[in-house]
Amino acid sequence: MGIVIVTNKVAQQSNLSIIDQYIKNSNDINALQVEDSRLPKSKSYLKIIGIPFYPHSNHQEKLSSSEVETILKQNHIFNNISLASKPCIIKISPKSDMAIVWLDIWDIQSSQNMKLLINRCFNVGNYIATIRGANMNPGVPQCKNCWKWGHSTFSCCIQGAKCVKCNGPHKSEHHREFGWCCKANAKTNSPRLETKKGEPCSHTFKCSNCKGNHQADSNICPFWRHHFNREWHVKKYTEIHENRSQSIHSNVNSASKQ
Repeated sequence: MGIVIVTNKVAQQSNLSIIDQYIKNSNDINALQVEDSRLPKSKSYLKIIGIPFYPHSNHQEKLSSSEVETILKQNHIFNNISLASKPCIIKISPKSDMAIVWLDIWDIQSSQNMKLLINRCFNVGNYIATIRGANMNPGVPQCKNCWKWGHSTFSCCIQGAKCVKCNGPHKSEHHREFGWCCKANAKTNSPRLETKKGEPCSHTFKCSNCKGNHQADSNICPFWRHHFNREWHVKKYTEIHENRSQSIHSNVNSASKQ
């Protein structure tokens, strides 16, 4: 149970000391049983431009959310800034080597934290990144757990994880150890050899969304190319679900006739 205090103007962090002082001096309140006073929280939305999508020397490893979080922690302008969710990284275009990083941060109603960051610049290696304001929900999110579009990783309902490469029931980083395509199989039309230890998987991937020959987060996937078009995603998933239902219905009818 908590107490809400209504003010006649937007409260600031410095105003909380007045409340804390009142509680300490009150004989009717046990200060040890009262949590620290805090301002109501809301979310503010930012984007960072000028960051390379392939920050490593091999130009193959993509910028990850954990790397962005490390960059933010190492820069003083983000002191006292808390992320409301993991950073979302999007390649500017299929042929670009630069990224846009979307940030949701915890803020107060006056958007004080956002105002302190907008138009600030900071270094990311040899690059100069710039912070801009952003609208809520930039595009359709892709879950990094099941690799489906339309929900965030934190709200994913499946148990375990799916592989971005083969859609197998294992984390993507464990694909080489658990992926079916890397296992030997003498029963296939052309016997499949086991991928040698220490070598990367060289097999053709199958996207779990469009069924194309690429992994589920590839920028050549039509789902990725339409990631700013929520209506397209809704329509596409509706078609997929309808086709699946019809296929199941057809199989059931065929089985009952037999």
